[in-house]
Amino acid sequence: MEIERKWLVAGWPEGRAPETVYDMDQGYISVRPTVRIRRESAAGGGTQYILCFKGKGGLSREEIETPIDAALFSRLCALIGCPLIHKERRDYPLGGGLTLEVNSVDKGAPTAFFYAEVEFSTEEAARAWSPADAGLAGYLADEVTARSGVSMGAYWERTRHGAL
Repeated sequence: MEIERKWLVAGWPEGRAPETVYDMDQGYISVRPTVRIRRESAAGGGTQYILCFKGKGGLSREEIETPIDAALFSRLCALIGCPLIHKERRDYPLGGGLTLEVNSVDKGAPTAFFYAEVEFSTEEAARAWSPADAGLAGYLADEVTARSGVSMGAYWERTRHGAL
């Protein structure tokens, strides 16, 4: 189960150093239901290839991730047949075991944008958490957790679907 809140943001958070930086490419085999592939490389680490299935939901939804090998990832990329979404993700520790994940999507493209997420262990914890308590009230001002049309799947449909 994935329980997360999401915000549109204007860039990287100022005055904070990332704990980890990832370079990612992801594509969608399907957006309803969500079936996604991702290649992610942590700075100074190895590369992982992941097949992900996501159920319906807003604040919480079922998510199943399973590792795949590079060969299967390449075959699935060919099946998709259009450019993958490129992301850079920076993880910032928040305390209390929480992490602020900030993503730069398709940098340099006319459709480029940033978004941030915080994952929680329970829905109650997610609802109770306040960006102000983490010193992020101004940065995390545009919450889109319950807003339709702002998922990465929706972005995929807007920017890649015509190429399929």
